[in-house]
Amino acid sequence: MSPSAAHTATVEIDGRRLKISNLDKPLYPAVGGHGPTTKAAVIDYYARVSAVLLPHLADRPVSRFRWPDGVTKDPFVEKAVPRGTPEWVRTVVVESPGSQRGHELVEYPLCDDLATLTWLANLAALELHVPQWVVGPRGGVHKPDRLVIDLDPGAPAGLPECAEVALLVRERLVADGLDPLPVTSGSKGLQLYAPVSAQQDSDHLRSYAKALAESLERDHRDLVVSSMRKALRPGKVLLDWSQNHHAKTTISPYSLRGREQPNAACPRTWAEIEDAGSLTQVRYDEVLARLEQHGDLAAPLLEHGPRVP
Repeated sequence: MSPSAAHTATVEIDGRRLKISNLDKPLYPAVGGHGPTTKAAVIDYYARVSAVLLPHLADRPVSRFRWPDGVTKDPFVEKAVPRGTPEWVRTVVVESPGSQRGHELVEYPLCDDLATLTWLANLAALELHVPQWVVGPRGGVHKPDRLVIDLDPGAPAGLPECAEVALLVRERLVADGLDPLPVTSGSKGLQLYAPVSAQQDSDHLRSYAKALAESLERDHRDLVVSSMRKALRPGKVLLDWSQNHHAKTTISPYSLRGREQPNAACPRTWAEIEDAGSLTQVRYDEVLARLEQHGDLAAPLLEHGPRVP
């Protein structure tokens, strides 16, 4: 056996052959009594969570945050498909979500099968970010099918304060006929998603979210801020309405995060949000255990919801 054979393998997934390498390479350091998390563990996680993750990625261009040397090093963001992309990876050419240079066309991968997901995991694409809209079978961009409110705490505020704001946001959304779902981000805060009709454009959703944020800020100035100015954020929760912009992306439910801990973006129950004092981010192995207990708590996002007022 060659020295590299122990951490390199060729696998066949649904008829697709793929070489995976550096399986014993640590991508997350040992922390909190847990040993290091290797690339093999990352690939295994994505395989085991694929049944619930892939529907949330389907038909959405995927921007990837890659940590080929592990999370203790700087990542790089990749939008276009890289050189050497397998010919069986489905792609779409669209205007770049997040582009700062106007109408920049980019060929993105679409991750709609386990082989593609494994290929991305092998590239150490730990974070998978997607827009709030999908593309059709011929690459046409549809209108957004979900509203997102990103709750980002400014220290010393943290996840408990995000949970408090999430309950305030839920009350407003429910009053407007929407059904929000909470997801702890795997980083500092959490997101609220609500399925919407896919009949209204991003500008409408963004304007609605902005008005909601500004209203909550007026009513709860000690807790909520709607402005991106960092000087206003210490001790408060930024209610980021801008994530509904057509060009913005958010972390997909069940995606790993490139932080010191191997946490993942994890759908939560509202009972957990209400118990804010015990709310924490969720490690990838805990996500797997939760799936056995709850199934996909974010499944309602896979169906269209009502129109936004």
